[in-house]
Amino acid sequence: MNERLTKIKNDTSQFWTSRSKKQKFVMLGSVVGIIALATAITLFATKITYVPLYKDLSTREIGQVKEALDSQGVKYEIAPGGTSILVPEDQVDSLLVQLASEGYPQTGSIDYSFANSSGFGMTDNEFNLLKKAATETEIAKLIKNLDGVKDAKVMINLPEEGVFLKDVKDEATASIVLNTDPGYKFTEQQIATMYNLVAKSVPNLKTDNIVISNQFSDYFDLHAATTDGASTTTAEGQLQAKKLIERDLQRQVQNMLGTLMGQDKVIVSVSTDIDFKKENREEKLVTPVDKENMAGIAISAQHITEQYTGTGAAAAGTPEAETTTDNFTTYNEGANGNGNYERAEDTVNNEVNRIRRDIQEAPYKINDMGIQVIVEPPTGTDAGTLPNGVQEDIQKILSTIVRTTISKDVTAELTQQQIDEKVAVSVHPLNGKATEVASEKSVIPWWVWVVGGILLAVILLLAFFIVRSRKRAQEEEELSILDEQEELMIEDINEEIETEATMRRKQLEKMAKDKPDDFAKLLRSWIAED
Repeated sequence: MNERLTKIKNDTSQFWTSRSKKQKFVMLGSVVGIIALATAITLFATKITYVPLYKDLSTREIGQVKEALDSQGVKYEIAPGGTSILVPEDQVDSLLVQLASEGYPQTGSIDYSFANSSGFGMTDNEFNLLKKAATETEIAKLIKNLDGVKDAKVMINLPEEGVFLKDVKDEATASIVLNTDPGYKFTEQQIATMYNLVAKSVPNLKTDNIVISNQFSDYFDLHAATTDGASTTTAEGQLQAKKLIERDLQRQVQNMLGTLMGQDKVIVSVSTDIDFKKENREEKLVTPVDKENMAGIAISAQHITEQYTGTGAAAAGTPEAETTTDNFTTYNEGANGNGNYERAEDTVNNEVNRIRRDIQEAPYKINDMGIQVIVEPPTGTDAGTLPNGVQEDIQKILSTIVRTTISKDVTAELTQQQIDEKVAVSVHPLNGKATEVASEKSVIPWWVWVVGGILLAVILLLAFFIVRSRKRAQEEEELSILDEQEELMIEDINEEIETEATMRRKQLEKMAKDKPDDFAKLLRSWIAED
């Protein structure tokens, strides 16, 4: 065993000392690269990807889920802020089902399943409280199914029942706060659906007693879209119409700039000055049909001609004034008292355009407005990362919106500079934005591909050098064998010169082959003589 180890050691030492420095460097680098590659593959193969199991929970709920996971021996991580808990990606579905069967999270929501576990010891107040919480949970689930709603919080206030029948019952009320998608605009049908869902789910709840708003404190009014004369005649109706107009303009600008910069990179505020004065007037206009010649259309014409010839006194006196148009009277006085009388009369009736207009102005018009926009640069607090010309482009876009929104009577008197002054664009970082824990995805970094490429190149070079060294060693071995063969080559016997010594040598060779015993005795006798 020791001899074998010694032989392996000697062979290894001989092989290492026979290599050149370049070959030694390549071999050492290959070994190190292979070890590094194996280490990286092992790390990535054993890496655990964590994804959120629950998000936006209270610290108390997170603590309860944490205790449940600890009892089951499940690995987990708590996200910064303590409102989310992350578990391995391959265990998410099974953990959700298992924790739900155990009633976790316990304080997140209450559904109607509590009725199955309620015992005889539960009081009416406790039952009513749980029933109210379950109703709020079910209403929130219904609203979450609508497009554009990420989450919903529902608060219901139910009146207490009186002891006597004559007691006046208070009306139920409901308050709902929606967490909507950025820039999403609800249609009037969706708003009416939310109001009806809540009103039909709670007894004695009227739509007038329901308040729905989003996380930006935007109020969704069921009757906000009615901007007819009946609603804008009151101060409350005018205020609602003003809010609706400003909200629509704000969402329009928010969606457009959010598509350009990102929904969480833009904050928009719109203020307007709206005139709700209504005007009803009647116009009666008379205009010529042919405006160039200021003439109408002839609908009837009359031509009268009178002639008289006689002797006597000459025509004299002043003719009476005529009432017709385009007529004339001609008097011809003769020299000898003879006179001629001629009269021609033309009567033409022209028709003109008679226009009667009953004009009712719009229920409102926008006399003035202002748009304020805050844009966050792409890189945090560095305002220089905003591309050149973006702020000017936003200024031009908003100026166009202002020009087309304000009443034409007002914009006709405004210059471009005055319109630009109604728009304010500022570049600042937006602090206090809500952040969510993104799901971790198993993505191989770029440097892994670079290291892998380098290791692959090293392995290929090593294989090339090994093959070349083996080929070179084989060639050297073949050359050495050829050299040894050349050294062992003897001259042809036929060409050998026959001498006395050669003849004796041949006899001895023949004797050693045929009679080895005698050849041995002969050798011993020669040795004894010497």
